[in-house]
Amino acid sequence: MHSAETKIPDMKTLIKNARIINEGLISTGAVLIDGEFIAKVYYQGIPEEASLGVTVIDAAGQYLIPGVIDDQVHFREPGLTHKGEIATESRAAVAGGVTSYMEMPNTNPQAVTQELLEQKYLRAAEVSAANYSFYMGATNDNLDEVLKTDPNNVCGIKIFMGSSTGNMLVDNEAVLSEIFRNTKMLVATHCEDEPTIIRNTAIFRETYGEFVPISAHPKIRSAEACYKSSAKAVELATKFGTRLHVLHLSTAQEMKLFASGPVKDKHITAEVCVHHLWFDERDYMTHGNLIKWNPSIKSVEDKAALWVALLNDRIDVIATDHAPHTLEEKDHSYFKSPSGGPLVQHSLVAMLEQSKKGLISPGKVIEKMCHAPADLFRIDRRGYIREGYYADLVLVDPDQSWEVSHKNILYKCGWSPFDGTVFSHKVVATFVNGSLIYANGDIVSLKQGKRLAFNR
Repeated sequence: MHSAETKIPDMKTLIKNARIINEGLISTGAVLIDGEFIAKVYYQGIPEEASLGVTVIDAAGQYLIPGVIDDQVHFREPGLTHKGEIATESRAAVAGGVTSYMEMPNTNPQAVTQELLEQKYLRAAEVSAANYSFYMGATNDNLDEVLKTDPNNVCGIKIFMGSSTGNMLVDNEAVLSEIFRNTKMLVATHCEDEPTIIRNTAIFRETYGEFVPISAHPKIRSAEACYKSSAKAVELATKFGTRLHVLHLSTAQEMKLFASGPVKDKHITAEVCVHHLWFDERDYMTHGNLIKWNPSIKSVEDKAALWVALLNDRIDVIATDHAPHTLEEKDHSYFKSPSGGPLVQHSLVAMLEQSKKGLISPGKVIEKMCHAPADLFRIDRRGYIREGYYADLVLVDPDQSWEVSHKNILYKCGWSPFDGTVFSHKVVATFVNGSLIYANGDIVSLKQGKRLAFNR
């Protein structure tokens, strides 16, 4: 294993006999990597000279896809590093085929000034195995700092229009209007109506005291709370022409707020997370607090509606909301157990598993996890297998079954909501900026990530 300081020299690599999934097609072909970039994509045979003086990888029918871009993660650094770190979680990400991520501001301290935001970028430059961007956080009193954010090198502004840690709940109507009115940035929102949640909480406390069952979670953090807040965000974005991206949608009712169509043509876009597509309220019985997320996992009908919206392009992006906690923290009563769980290492294989079940095509998985985030955020030269693009590439064996266990989990927290799940697809290699970072179960290089740039 290379140390974090090792400089891997530029080299040419030819990946041949791959089943390339890209831009809606699955075609057998080859890709030539030269340094950081894709030099050539071959679909009609490989010229003899292409194999000279290069490292050749025979993919032998494996899928070759663009690296996954996860637009919503919590890597817990700074201040919460007993749960996760940029170094550990980015390694888990590349092991799962995620080559770029966008991380949230609710760390300790919170990224709510330009100086604190830049400190996170400096840390990622030292230790991140994957490419990175960090959201600027909004509060009720930092509008001046928010408006300083550079749209060319920061992914967006994050607004918690629902509960959060510290002072990151933005519930001042005047402040919300000012942010939506004045920012030129993409605004990403967590939408749950806090007064509705407080009212629901009081009802359940009256019945159960401190021992509210986890099955009450989707009733406390209800569909009504989600819809009310999402509708408010859409209303503000429509009024002020703000570029809005609503994160981790979880209800059937919210789907009517969004339009079908290509992501490039939209000013208001929507995201769904893997756990809302995989689990439903029946799973609280077996998984308990391990699947306690905000917004909550909801009904069978809500999950079905999310799938319909994903397939008809009302929902644009699949992400994770990766948010690790220790098992000790999760092993508490309902109110004391934190919400969130680790997902970046297993998001791609989980969605490809759904494709094997016939719920979604492999091409649609790649569209929603690779192409659409690149288009939505206007990321520079990533998200596609195209000549001249960065060589963020992933090889997946579609016929290699494996079981998730503590022996192969890379999250610092050491557990996964998919513990014991057998997946039929396996990530066998991940390239970041042309360098092989992960291969056959091992991290082979620790530092290759770059700061994402945006064409805005």
